[in-house]
Amino acid sequence: MTSFSTLRSVGRATLFAGLLSIPTWVQAESTAKTILLENCGQQLALSEPPQRVVTVGQATTEMLYSLGLGDRVVGTSNWFTDVAPEFEKIDSGIERIAENFPSFEGVMARKPDLVTADFLFTVGPNGVVGKREQFHKLGVNTYVLASQCIDQDTSKGIDGVRTALFSLDSLYRSIRDIASLFRVEPRGEALIESIRQREAMAIASAEPYRQQGLSGVVWYSSAALGVDPWVGGSKGVPAWMMASLGVENVIDSDEVWPMVGWESIAKANPDFIVIAKMDRRRFEADDYKKKLKFLRTDPVTREMDAVKNDHIIVMDAHAMEVTLRSVAGLEVLSKAIVELNSAER
Repeated sequence: MTSFSTLRSVGRATLFAGLLSIPTWVQAESTAKTILLENCGQQLALSEPPQRVVTVGQATTEMLYSLGLGDRVVGTSNWFTDVAPEFEKIDSGIERIAENFPSFEGVMARKPDLVTADFLFTVGPNGVVGKREQFHKLGVNTYVLASQCIDQDTSKGIDGVRTALFSLDSLYRSIRDIASLFRVEPRGEALIESIRQREAMAIASAEPYRQQGLSGVVWYSSAALGVDPWVGGSKGVPAWMMASLGVENVIDSDEVWPMVGWESIAKANPDFIVIAKMDRRRFEADDYKKKLKFLRTDPVTREMDAVKNDHIIVMDAHAMEVTLRSVAGLEVLSKAIVELNSAER
């Protein structure tokens, strides 16, 4: 049987674009144009494309790179894993302000005219980096991924609670928003088509096995090995991957990353376990090799069928969030389902 633990996320390749609410262009005075864009309850009004951007999050960083806007980025922060290989050259020439969360002063020292963020808990009402109003008072626009406000209540916990299953539409919206802010809409449309094609191919590949009744769970990390893990909830990106491929998610919480006991997961006995691989090391369980060792040695988890059968899939952690790599995660899961069924014939 093919060992699932040998699979790796291959989604560091082409990056994509989005859909939904095209920002409104308004003729201002004579020849100047102003773009008006609503973003998570805030109104952005730009008379010209931003020239100096600081990013608080890898997702928006790679969106800018994918749209050919790396020359506008003057600082990045909050990285979970390595930059995609195709962006290594451009990224190497851009200052990394912080691996995790930068300070407000650290961001402002780069004199940005736009700050982008992946999460409202970093730049938002109670942002650990700063509130959006703090930046706006100093004349700095902010943009937060639209997915933070589409079918998601971020007032409940750090990651929030989802009210509907994630779809790529919210990712498309962010890419289109950013493309519009910089007036490179055609690049965004080309990326939209790319991601749509990849999604369709991944779903089609696993379609013959949709009726197999497979179930799974996605383990992101844990505060410590042995304690209740953070797993993919019933409506986040991992749930979208599974639903797209006809897989049952054994977790039914609406939280984005709920904490669920191993005893409960073992009782559900999923057919496979997806574990996150990341470069971040805030917690011991961020290391996927330690996740593997725990699963194979813990008296509860080692008795699960997924562990006994080595149905453990290693996936890029960045693909488990709302990012340009989400479709790569779908591809990895689709490939694993095909290999599982091929091996058992």
